[in-house]
Amino acid sequence: MHRRLGRATEPQILFPLIAVMLLAVIWGTTIAVLKVRHIDAEHAAAVSSRELLGTYEAQVVRALGEIDQALKLVKSWPGRTASAHTLSDLKTKGLLPPDLLFTVSIADGEGVIVESTRRIAVEKIADQDIFRQQRGGDVLFIGQMPRGPTGDAQLRFSRRLEDSHGEFDGVVMVSVDADYFVSGYEAGKLGEHGMLGLVGTDGIFRVRRTGDAVVSGDAIDSAVAGADTDDTDVAVTVSHFDGVPRWTSARDLYGYPLAVLVGLSVDEQLTGARAQRRVTLGWAAFGSLLVLVLSGALGRMSWQLAQGRLREGETKLAYAERVEYLAYHDGLTGLPNRSMFSLTLSQSIGAAHRYQRRLAVAFLDLDRFKQINDTLGHEAGDQLLKEVATRVKGCVRDSDTVARLGGDEFVVLLPELQDEHYASIVAQKILAAVARPFALMGQEFRVTASIGISTYPHDGLDEQTLTKNADIAMYQAKAEGKNNFQFYSEKLNVNSLERLALESSLRHALERNEFRLYYQAKRDIVSGRVTGMEALLRWQHPDLGIVAPLRFLPVAEETGLIVPIGKWALEAICLQSAAWRQQGLPPLNIAVNLTARQFLDELLLTDVASILTETGMDPHLLEFELTESVLIHDVENTLRILTGLKALGIRIAVDDFGTGYSSLATLQRFPLDTIKIDRSFTRDFLGDTEDTRLADAIIAMGKTLSLTVVAQGVETKEQAEHLRTFACNELQGFYFDRPLPVDEFTQLLRGQATEITYVGKRLGLKA
Repeated sequence: MHRRLGRATEPQILFPLIAVMLLAVIWGTTIAVLKVRHIDAEHAAAVSSRELLGTYEAQVVRALGEIDQALKLVKSWPGRTASAHTLSDLKTKGLLPPDLLFTVSIADGEGVIVESTRRIAVEKIADQDIFRQQRGGDVLFIGQMPRGPTGDAQLRFSRRLEDSHGEFDGVVMVSVDADYFVSGYEAGKLGEHGMLGLVGTDGIFRVRRTGDAVVSGDAIDSAVAGADTDDTDVAVTVSHFDGVPRWTSARDLYGYPLAVLVGLSVDEQLTGARAQRRVTLGWAAFGSLLVLVLSGALGRMSWQLAQGRLREGETKLAYAERVEYLAYHDGLTGLPNRSMFSLTLSQSIGAAHRYQRRLAVAFLDLDRFKQINDTLGHEAGDQLLKEVATRVKGCVRDSDTVARLGGDEFVVLLPELQDEHYASIVAQKILAAVARPFALMGQEFRVTASIGISTYPHDGLDEQTLTKNADIAMYQAKAEGKNNFQFYSEKLNVNSLERLALESSLRHALERNEFRLYYQAKRDIVSGRVTGMEALLRWQHPDLGIVAPLRFLPVAEETGLIVPIGKWALEAICLQSAAWRQQGLPPLNIAVNLTARQFLDELLLTDVASILTETGMDPHLLEFELTESVLIHDVENTLRILTGLKALGIRIAVDDFGTGYSSLATLQRFPLDTIKIDRSFTRDFLGDTEDTRLADAIIAMGKTLSLTVVAQGVETKEQAEHLRTFACNELQGFYFDRPLPVDEFTQLLRGQATEITYVGKRLGLKA
């Protein structure tokens, strides 16, 4: 037994056995899944038939109700027996259904048509069932249709008319095109072989539609006659008139001698399931083939395993050599890595100290690399880094060292520096080389670099200090506009330390309640009233006093602190708005700026919705301001976020409009409410300047797009007069109001009447 079990585990027996078991599992599972899917498809078709029946029933009942209402209205009209103009009077009063679809007629006791809303070919109906049936009693009667295509045939409804003594006095009749009752046939839902029908209590179709064919006069199948899908399952029947099997649902109409019927072709409804069945069988066959291939491959692999062991020793040796190489080199560019550069720099510092020489460390960082990496993908980014490494190596001597520290950061070591002028030459050569166009993914792109340089022994005596100071100088180069190089100086170090101190204080400012909100009014150009405001963030530093936003907001944006700070500010603004409402002050729009980091935060929509709910602020009073650069960074993602904000009821404004590169076509895609003209365009409105013409064009464009146009930075009377001439909607600036803390702004709102007179005079308006 032990020997037999051992033999069964041999590859030539084990692998075929496993293959047979896997094939059994695959096909057993496939057949079970196909059976379940077929049942689900049939159930879905039956449910769809019930739902379509309910929709069709509602449409027919609505039409019948309108018809019967018209019949009863004519029957009970007080002036009917006294006047021969009953229908004219009712039509004049708008009480009859539209004669485009319905024709209302009155026949006297002899069956002669005496009045009709439209001209009809028949003048006497005494021999027709819709007249004869009304002699015996007052019921809604529906005439029969000739068998065959309906053409222009009409379905007629009638009710008995009685004189003042209750005697038979004729009939009132409504004629409707038979096609009207099946006009709701949608091939997208019912298919080309579906069925929609209206059946009388006599079991005869008044009208039936299948595809584009509309017929009448057929007898209903006995299997579905009188069926009600509320009580019975939807059955599959084969129609005698076309032989098509269908899921057929029927339901009697309460209060009317009619039933509605809906049929769905079995073949059409199961088309998707059958196609999916073929796909599933195909995948099962593919899986079976894969099992067979893998079984054969595993058998071969077991034979090759022995051969692989012979090569294992050689592989381990090659791997050890590769690990040693990667420990000191960058795997992408082949340049020395951080560890290798650190070792080389330490050795070079020792040699420079021994021989009284100087050396330089140049820290290089690519500008806009993240944008290319995010746009084109990591493959293009890797290709760019390899090309940059090649170009930088071509700019230095063989004795110099170029290393990659990680990401898009490179460092160059110039160990034999005769004077600093050589470091400048090398930096200029690198900047020029990097600035040449790159061919990536079949397209041409350009990037630039920022370089910081530190020298030994002037800027540091050890590896860590030289590298840190070169990094500080590089950040200064970026601050100077990028695509340049900077030498390290003590002043840069002081600025760097100041920034670190500012960042440290900023991290505690929120929990210490050091932020303040100021509000600057926006005024209507016509009335001078305060129509809204912009909320502005200020930092009350315990030692530095009020810190300018331009000083701390970039730090908050870079570190990500802007997200919790912005959330606090939004909650405080909403609470203040609610407080103003409780004080009886008018509800005013409040604009809040969103930075790129805030706008792209994945929790933005959730946080905003939560704050609006908790504070009870009307979302229509909240307006988010975004710059053009934020809007056009990723148009599809921007559109998704803006749509979510608009769904909450929030207004959207474009801030500093005119300074970006957005096109009119791009802006039209966004659900915008307001554009704010950048203050640079309102700074000088004297003469026919280019800024004046551009600002006027922006105002005109905003009017065309039905947007509110706000001019910010209004500081002079001339600016205000010019903007009023060109019908700008609102003005904002120091000429009217400076940013005010909450208490002072509250007083401004309470003194609105006085302010209106004051501002009106400044705008040259009459009181």
